[in-house]
Amino acid sequence: MENTGHGLYRAEHRALRELYASARQLCDHWEKLAGRIGGQAEPTLRRGAAICQELLDELSGRTEERGLHGFPAADGVGARLAGLRNNAGDLLLERNQALRSAVLDVQHLTTLLGYLGRLAATRGDDQLADFHRHWEARLREIEADTRQKAIDLGCDPPGAVIPAEQGALGRAGHRVACAVGTAGEAIDNSAVGRAARRFARDAGS
Repeated sequence: MENTGHGLYRAEHRALRELYASARQLCDHWEKLAGRIGGQAEPTLRRGAAICQELLDELSGRTEERGLHGFPAADGVGARLAGLRNNAGDLLLERNQALRSAVLDVQHLTTLLGYLGRLAATRGDDQLADFHRHWEARLREIEADTRQKAIDLGCDPPGAVIPAEQGALGRAGHRVACAVGTAGEAIDNSAVGRAARRFARDAGS
């Protein structure tokens, strides 16, 4: 198996850099999203951001002794990704959509940590494997809590479809998204839409 000069698998080295970037992206995005969404989801999002910051703080010590530094490159990538989400991605989303999308952020991290734990164990580095398993377990609790908060928005249908971004840009983005949805419904109910469905059925039969 191909290793780097510091003993890590190349796959492990790349995944650790991805972990830096993904954890930084979650920290920055969730902190901003917490203020946007508010309500019962806000404490969960802020706690998730704080826990990911703890992960980053501990991760730096674990990787620097193995020759891998998360700052500035990998950490900066995460910050830029979060900036794109904060400044563009959430503008077109309703509260329920933004929170469900946030669940995917933490699901990506828990899967990545599980993968890293298996890589470290395969290499025989039980100490690093235990580190990854510990953080995978902590973030799975956040994942479950965030997922439940997203589901619970179904108890408040009017609030679930409020724009995630309450400013002028968010309201404008929400109007665009509604217009696109309305156009889609019109096409589906039109003669063109009915003809397309008949064609698809005939082609599949």
